[in-house]
Amino acid sequence: MSLQKPLAKSKRFSLPYKKLLFCALTGLFTSSSVFAQEIRCNSQVLAEINQPISVDGVLDEASWKNATKMELEYENNPGEGIPAPVKTEVYFYHDAKSLYVAFKAFDPEPSKIRASLRDRDALWADDNVGIIVDTFNDERGGFEFFVNPLGAQADMKMDDTNGWNEDASWDAIWDSAGKITDFGYVVEMSIPFSSLRFPENDGEKIWNIAGWRNYPRDVRMQLATYKRDRNIKCNLCQFQQIVGLKDIKSGNNFQLTPTLTMSRQDEKPNVPGDWDEGNVDIEPGLDIRWGITQDIILNATINPDFSQVEADAGQLDVNNTYSLFFPEKRPFFLDGASYFDTTNFNFVHTRNIAEPDVGLKLTGKNNEHSYGVMLANDNNTSFLMPGNQGSDLATLDEESRVAIARYKVDIGERNNIGVLMTHRDADDYNNTLLSVDGTYWLSQNDNIRYQVARSETTNPELVVEDFDVAEEQNDQAFSVNYAHSTRDYNLRANYSNIGEDFRADLGFQSRSNIERVVLGGRRNYYGDSDDTFNRWGYFGDWDKTYDQDGNMLEEEYEIHGNLQGKKQFFTNFGLVHRERFYDGEYFNENQFMMFAKFKPLANVEVGNFFRIGKQIDFANTRLGEVLDIEPFIEWDVNEHLNVDFRYNYSQLEFEDSRIFTAHQSDIRIGYQFDMRSILKFVVQYTDIERNPELYNYENIDDRPDKRSRYFSTQLIYSYKINPQTLFFVGYSDGGYQDDNLDQLERNQRTIFTKFSYAWQL
Repeated sequence: MSLQKPLAKSKRFSLPYKKLLFCALTGLFTSSSVFAQEIRCNSQVLAEINQPISVDGVLDEASWKNATKMELEYENNPGEGIPAPVKTEVYFYHDAKSLYVAFKAFDPEPSKIRASLRDRDALWADDNVGIIVDTFNDERGGFEFFVNPLGAQADMKMDDTNGWNEDASWDAIWDSAGKITDFGYVVEMSIPFSSLRFPENDGEKIWNIAGWRNYPRDVRMQLATYKRDRNIKCNLCQFQQIVGLKDIKSGNNFQLTPTLTMSRQDEKPNVPGDWDEGNVDIEPGLDIRWGITQDIILNATINPDFSQVEADAGQLDVNNTYSLFFPEKRPFFLDGASYFDTTNFNFVHTRNIAEPDVGLKLTGKNNEHSYGVMLANDNNTSFLMPGNQGSDLATLDEESRVAIARYKVDIGERNNIGVLMTHRDADDYNNTLLSVDGTYWLSQNDNIRYQVARSETTNPELVVEDFDVAEEQNDQAFSVNYAHSTRDYNLRANYSNIGEDFRADLGFQSRSNIERVVLGGRRNYYGDSDDTFNRWGYFGDWDKTYDQDGNMLEEEYEIHGNLQGKKQFFTNFGLVHRERFYDGEYFNENQFMMFAKFKPLANVEVGNFFRIGKQIDFANTRLGEVLDIEPFIEWDVNEHLNVDFRYNYSQLEFEDSRIFTAHQSDIRIGYQFDMRSILKFVVQYTDIERNPELYNYENIDDRPDKRSRYFSTQLIYSYKINPQTLFFVGYSDGGYQDDNLDQLERNQRTIFTKFSYAWQL
């Protein structure tokens, strides 16, 4: 390692530079720190050069010659810290406003570089390079910035408190460009400090940082500037460090984003019938993002447009007793969302806040303290009603008020403890939840995660009658996990106890009235990049669930194997045996399941999920034979055109007679004109055929339709300068067919457009 000279006016060495000089002279190098704030001997001084760059993918600025340089010398996957098969250089420097990064990615066969024009966060099938940076130097979390050879961006937040976990919903405003060359490709990035969070102090800073390269060929290889030791659970503590960044500021960090949304929705009150044409709805709105300090962010929204730009992925909702989960996609809720996460339960799921007029959110981190507060109203009050046999959705025709508060403190190197409060109320309804959670590390490889919560709920008369619950529901929930993890294996144990009347109306908690024990583990084996299989292993668990009266609900054993190898092949496969209680009876379910995917060609990925065996027919309380098949194919036709097709098939039989057959297709075609401009077309189609003679029903009104068909289409053109400055226009429609209709009939159609512009002041 070469010692970089600090580009500072003073000739006196400060403490960080003395430490680096000592390391260079003594040859002492360490791979991880004992204390997060200690300067390690794999540190370099970050060059400070007051010269911005033209972000064009051409390294023609003189500043790059004096930048801090590192090499991606190691292959960390599938190999473990072995020499990298190709050469990659990364350069860093900063001025008062931004961090500048450049990569020179050498390739012996540039014609095999995989790259397409991509929408944001969609570049993972390509060659790409990036950085991961821990700006708080606490070895608990960081920011990721990746770019493909044509300049497409991806950014994420990562959490390293219990293994590497990523949140791709986080978006920042930054610049990137890339160019394919005769030696490989070049990438440039300009990351404003206003897009990062870091401690507010005037002195020198220490950041943990890694340069990263994803190199997909016959095997997908991950290359980095650090040599990874899989025996060390912490990842960020193995990164190199950059020292300096004295007196950097995030600027005013005040962003105004006015929005204008226009739409018209037509419906058919009677199908078949005439259209009832809606009025043009014009909705102005305003989003405000203010960095009060470098690490405290205030978000506010007035009359927001929370419509989803792209339809959710299709999910079959047949022979299922629990509500489906859909992820959050709306920008106001995504910014700083991880500040509200807890260890064992999902108590904050903001898609429950469906139609707010206003919202206010404050998130921040000061040293070991992190916190978040969110306030909003909601004109569509809906929440889950959980049980131990299934869950349902309750909806109130009234406005509710929402408040969420979260605080967490980091203790020592890796421990933490936090509290969460959520509250939702309307005129005759309220739900309040208080939770305490935390993580305690017994050793480098052993940790305990725990969470205890209490909820108090007052139900309106409508909910009491429709769901047969008491007016007052008050109860507790508790969960504790133990995990022992090493390079080659892990063991885990969990105990959960959720009371019958426990509710988390702002979260996604679909089960209550259960007491559950889980014991499981995994064994891993590793090969080399040239092996047919470079990683394999097996895993499984045993679990047993009771209700609060001590009646057994389920006992399950499962064992699975996994393989990964050439052609980017990956598979999981296994057997499940389950004794399950439902509707007063016990049933034995035995199933085989398998998931596999691979890339037969550089631009094509195919895969399939398969399940066969015994499964309860929930509609009729009996044991049937299930077959599920879920194939998919994703094809990059060229650098502009992408096709993604997914198909779900499910059938259930009883005594050789077909109860139902369900088909669902989801096709998405995207044409990327350039890095900012894209046209997307989505078609979703579901077809369910049932045999009513095989269903048990007491009156004719409960007789299921012999055939149910649904469809929706969506065509969207979008132009994005960044995640907040964009324009889109689109059309969507949908319809259905039941036994009363001879064919598919449309019953709704919408045309819409949206403008937003982010003013950074």
